[in-house]
Amino acid sequence: AVLDDVLPVEMAGKIYEAFPAVEQMRLMNTFRERKFTSKSLEKMEQLIADAIFAFQAPEVISAVERITGIRDMVGDPHLYAGGISSMVKGHFLNPHIDNSHDSERKFYRALNLLYYTTPEWSPEFGGNLELWDTKVRQRVEIPSLFNRLVIMETNSLSWHSVNEVRAEGRRCCVSNYYFTPHPPGGFEHFHITFFQARPEQHVRRLITLADSSVRTLLRKVVKQGIAKKDLYQGPQA
Repeated sequence: AVLDDVLPVEMAGKIYEAFPAVEQMRLMNTFRERKFTSKSLEKMEQLIADAIFAFQAPEVISAVERITGIRDMVGDPHLYAGGISSMVKGHFLNPHIDNSHDSERKFYRALNLLYYTTPEWSPEFGGNLELWDTKVRQRVEIPSLFNRLVIMETNSLSWHSVNEVRAEGRRCCVSNYYFTPHPPGGFEHFHITFFQARPEQHVRRLITLADSSVRTLLRKVVKQGIAKKDLYQGPQA
């Protein structure tokens, strides 16, 4: 679902202005992705936390359940998957399937909620969401327009990406994720975030396949993962 004009324009603009400078964010810079992210809300203006957790309010989750038909959803209070991101010229996110579970592997990831906050952002600037077919050959592009909310179902076939940012400025996004005890498709499963390359990147497709296979094997051996979990502990942490 794509919802435009989600918040009053003045409020949406203030959320954008409250975004921290990219120098205060974490740069994710690999062949899989290039973007700035952060969930260090204690270092940001309160408005950022308010914007994130507004989408996790019970009444909002209930409304989204009615829209999607997905039952028993819960928010992501520790921001295992959520937070904010800023993308500048040259940044991208390659096609991927999100990991299937929350940090404790108790709930399945059900929905991605992506709220875009950059005023006057145009489709030709890039940084747009792309939804792919199961073979990652054909795509549908959804521009990341100001004050737009995209609600996207996530499962073992939901390949998606962000194409390269081609303009100056920052493409800013508030990300939230909902989880449910019910497995998508009705069968129990587990997988990590699995990356793929774009159709024209033939060599990189081989690299991403090998990379994802190795990381999947490691997670089967070490169920809690090797890297330290980056979780939001709340304002009192």
